[in-house]
Amino acid sequence: MKEINAAEFEQEVLQGGKVVVDFYSSECAPCEALAPKFEAMAELYGKKIKFLKIFRQQNRELATELGVSSSPTLLFFDQGKQVASTISGGIKKAEIQERLDSMISPEEVIAIKANQKPTVSEYDVAILGGGPAGLTAGIYLGQAKIKTVLIDPALPGGYMAITHQVSNYPGFTEAQPGFMLAHYMSEQAKQTGIDFKVAVDITSVDLLKKEIVIDQLETIRAKKIIIATGTTPNTMNAPGESEYKGKGISYCATCDAKYFVDKEVTVIGGGNSAVEEALFITKFAKKITMIHQFDKLTANQTAIEQLQANDKINVMYEYEPRGFEKRGDKMITTLENLKTKEISTLESDGVFVFIGFKSNVAVLGDTLPEMNNWGYILADEDMKTSIPDVFAIGDIISKKYRQITTAVADGTIAAITISKEL
Repeated sequence: MKEINAAEFEQEVLQGGKVVVDFYSSECAPCEALAPKFEAMAELYGKKIKFLKIFRQQNRELATELGVSSSPTLLFFDQGKQVASTISGGIKKAEIQERLDSMISPEEVIAIKANQKPTVSEYDVAILGGGPAGLTAGIYLGQAKIKTVLIDPALPGGYMAITHQVSNYPGFTEAQPGFMLAHYMSEQAKQTGIDFKVAVDITSVDLLKKEIVIDQLETIRAKKIIIATGTTPNTMNAPGESEYKGKGISYCATCDAKYFVDKEVTVIGGGNSAVEEALFITKFAKKITMIHQFDKLTANQTAIEQLQANDKINVMYEYEPRGFEKRGDKMITTLENLKTKEISTLESDGVFVFIGFKSNVAVLGDTLPEMNNWGYILADEDMKTSIPDVFAIGDIISKKYRQITTAVADGTIAAITISKEL
């Protein structure tokens, strides 16, 4: 593997045969996560494909010319022409391998895969999930000198990392962008010496054997496992929803309502969560329009009566969102009237989606800890689950309030409990 600059690009890349180029930056968490995977791929494919790195910050003109706007970004070339598809951000090993395999013959792919040897890593504690709960547990365990690995299929931070701003986290007089708070926590955890395996594919989890397989090849064995996989907001899969997530579309009123003082807001949903959050948003916004697919709200009657008594809230019954776009500072929601099929648009300063959350338990394998009726893991006051030596923390557990501060508390309790037991 070799590092080049813009002056060498034509000779090394455009005249270099089969090439993959990593545009990276300094102080870039996704770049740090990619580096060991890129090196591992270079060892496997290096005889067939050239692996190069370019420091994006010192080669901005070239990066711009190639359409590289984020770090890290991988570009693939064959005989001077760009092939495969560009990937950037939290890049997984499987994504790289898929593109590299497309650049060589099937026979060469088989030969390379034959050289991939499974590995086994031993730890005292494996943390599944890198949100605030998992990161806090990692900080405490690392400071206790307990051999710990944190595993996440994405980058550290969890839901916090896509929160627009966080102004209620203790210790900060100014509101913090969610991604920066995630950065501070992950850097603090790294400094304690724990291992990070992020942006990986979790192949399998066996909570009874305390074994986790990642990227199909590495088996991680631990004495204890902490489940911190969190929850995922239910989405509508409407066009524009993923693009404007955290950039006009929010899933947390406690986090973001305060930024809509005297503004107009659209709320999607009609259950308990939607009604309660809409009532909370009225403390800030001057007008709220709720979009609900049914002809009446499905929340409890007390909440409905409170909503109906609030003149800031208007409900559009039997409508569903069909798309989102941004025009200047305004969010435009495309709506369908479910009775007439008529399409219309609604303009507001922001959109909140409250159609429920789902717990991220699917990754945990076949044998799960005891859960409540809504699919959340039951944990005791020490964060222990029904499976020996398996703990659960953060939003994945059955609890009344799900906030960054409560997740941090859960992580602290689990880590201290484990530290004393080990």
